[in-house]
Amino acid sequence: MPLNVLFAATEDRWSTYEPTLLAAFRDAGLDARLALDIPPQDVDYIVYAPNSELQDFTPYTRTKAVLNLWAGVEAIVGNKTLTQPLARMVDPGMTRSMTEWVTGHVLRHHLGMDRHILDQSGAWEPVVPPLAEERRVCILGLGALGTSVARTLVSLGFDVSGWSRSPKSIPGIDTFHGDTGLDAELCRAEILVLLLPDTPATENTLDARRLSLMPKGAFIINPGRGPLIDDDALIGALDNGSIAHATLDVFRVEPLPVEHPFWAHPRITVTPHIAAETRARTASEVIAENIRRGEAGEPFVNLVDRERGY
Repeated sequence: MPLNVLFAATEDRWSTYEPTLLAAFRDAGLDARLALDIPPQDVDYIVYAPNSELQDFTPYTRTKAVLNLWAGVEAIVGNKTLTQPLARMVDPGMTRSMTEWVTGHVLRHHLGMDRHILDQSGAWEPVVPPLAEERRVCILGLGALGTSVARTLVSLGFDVSGWSRSPKSIPGIDTFHGDTGLDAELCRAEILVLLLPDTPATENTLDARRLSLMPKGAFIINPGRGPLIDDDALIGALDNGSIAHATLDVFRVEPLPVEHPFWAHPRITVTPHIAAETRARTASEVIAENIRRGEAGEPFVNLVDRERGY
């Protein structure tokens, strides 16, 4: 009998994912049926998005795993009815997208592109930036996304460090962990990139005290999660000139409300959560591989640690 795979995401995603998932199932040698509506007691796997109408997993007694389409699981990890294994999305396409977006904005701030491109007054002010090797870039969060970003920036010659909550070792990158290590790295971070998950332990990682540790004129790039930064503390640091500019792709409330002060602040760039999007083709391959592993009795990959929240 074929496997029953429930697609539990918003219906507007169905036309995009149906062909890529079915193709990935075939390529993985899976005999699987994909549908939007399957009796809960017959579902073997759930392809899931946290904004789905499905919020009660209790009836899915035979389901072997819930396979998230998003990298973030903060909206679902606390659901007490979800007792099945939960895998987050680690999508190679998303990783490449994030790496390209972050690299572009690091180079933008490093080279002073805003000043040169936006100032069309006729003033001739040739400000020569330092070389990449003379610029310290710190990445907070060394998961798949942070590691890819760090390696790419190293390949461009930047002096790159990385901080994570638990110890990590990446060749060519200075790595640190723990609160003391974070404070020490912030003191040297001329460009700071935030790629941490959203958990109670990471909320307001950048508060007023930590912002004050950063070198005067530093840049902040946040494509990770909105709650990583204390909004009011960031505005204060921008207003007093200690932080030169913040480029923000994620926010506590999305879409960012039109009345939010970030929109009008001259030292903030707002982008509409576009740094990294799950790519249907590559994400479908990840999902198919996890189903193949489940059917072969192999361990699932990218399983969520419920206690850590990601």
